[in-house]
Amino acid sequence: MAERVAEKMARDAGVRASFSSAATSTDELGNPIDRRASRVLAARGYRAGQHVAHQITADEISRADLVVAMEQIHIDKMRRLVPDAGNLALMTDFDPTATPGSGIDDPWYGPDSAFSTTLERFERIVPNLLDWIRQSQAPEHGPNLPDRPEQP
Repeated sequence: MAERVAEKMARDAGVRASFSSAATSTDELGNPIDRRASRVLAARGYRAGQHVAHQITADEISRADLVVAMEQIHIDKMRRLVPDAGNLALMTDFDPTATPGSGIDDPWYGPDSAFSTTLERFERIVPNLLDWIRQSQAPEHGPNLPDRPEQP
């Protein structure tokens, strides 16, 4: 869902960036987007189809300017793939109201309403992510990630 929100908001704001979605596990590989996610995305005007789950690779992490994870466990798994990756962040790193180091719970495990709640959260956070992208694209700035607490 975050990918779909980011691509639409970036397009609407004229921010040149590409977004993709990948899993850190193999649980849903090859599956389409969850029907509940598709339903709430379509209802809000986001692209809801044409998704097939794939697992992120070390090459994808290394080539990306930024890789945004939903939970710390995802960061930990990606660090095992690319131990020196300096481009990993939590989505909540772009939410000034979030507890530092907190993540975004996967709505898949909750009621259908959790998908709407998660979508609303992405809609609040993604503008801050787009601000980071704009700043990182400016010649006088580098892509400094938001400060994060050190993780063990």
